[in-house]
Amino acid sequence: MKVTTTTESRLSTIDFNNLGFGAGLSDHIFMCEYKNGSWGEGIIQPYGSLKQGLGLHALHYGQAVFEGQKAYRQEDGSIAIFRPERNWERLNKSGARMLIPEVPKELFMEGLMELIRLDAEWVPRGANTALYLRPFLFSSSEFVAARPSEEYTFAIVTSPVGELYTKPVKVKIEQHFTRAAQGGVGYAKAAGNYGGAFLATRKAVEEGFQQVLWTDHADHAYLEEAGTMNVAFVVDGTLLTPALSDRILEGITRESILVLAKEWGIPVEERRISVEEIVSAAREGRLEEAFGMGTAAVVSPIDGLGYIGEILPVPAPSEGLAMRVKAALADIRYGRSADHHGWMTKI
Repeated sequence: MKVTTTTESRLSTIDFNNLGFGAGLSDHIFMCEYKNGSWGEGIIQPYGSLKQGLGLHALHYGQAVFEGQKAYRQEDGSIAIFRPERNWERLNKSGARMLIPEVPKELFMEGLMELIRLDAEWVPRGANTALYLRPFLFSSSEFVAARPSEEYTFAIVTSPVGELYTKPVKVKIEQHFTRAAQGGVGYAKAAGNYGGAFLATRKAVEEGFQQVLWTDHADHAYLEEAGTMNVAFVVDGTLLTPALSDRILEGITRESILVLAKEWGIPVEERRISVEEIVSAAREGRLEEAFGMGTAAVVSPIDGLGYIGEILPVPAPSEGLAMRVKAALADIRYGRSADHHGWMTKI
């Protein structure tokens, strides 16, 4: 792997005591190109501009997917990544749906590890902080014919981050816009899925919410995702979460939380969850908690549901399940407790 290091680090421009989310990109990037039917040699170089022109295929036809994962500063000062192989698997699952060639595991892991080693000082040391990792794939031919690209680029950028949400959020149960349809690309982490969600989210924010709670495309009768996160509800002591489908992203944080909940003996149900069921549970006082779960937010308690002009309050207990799983995951990720599941990969 060819490595070219920066001559002028931007590390001093980052206020590690006041990290936002995704704004300050680290000094170096990893990049590899797919040409003539195969992936080339990966390179690490200083962060900079793309070489392609305005005919870049991804700009015209949206053949682009990405991942979100994190590296954590451990209690002993070392660095470890949370479940990187699952992100590699999901990146290729998304890529296959968008007709993008598979990235070899060795290429993904080596690029990720070497990039973090080089930019190790960008991994923050504060509480609830991490180095956010953004591997992505995009079509990089330059033509405007409506057909798949012939060339592709795999790249990784990183960014030191704090918490996405520091307080419980209010979400609007969406009754008009649709995130994904059956047979579509909802289960893929495709770039267009997020661009297509911005308008509905903006409208929800204007109404006083932080996110939308997406519903099914057919009748808006069943709950699917919370903004950019999977969603869970605690009703009568049972943890409920929508069953995976081709409209719902298979969240790695979601999967990890379900593993922990089952180990703790908490009843878990993965199934279709109707809007009516959750609205009724909230009105009857049986909805004990609701929370989003994802890489960026980790666990984000929901303290209000907006439904047809009404805001239904939801408990967000400081000692509830949401805070319990958040603490348990944090202890594993930062090396404060034993990693019995083998989820952490040391750098």
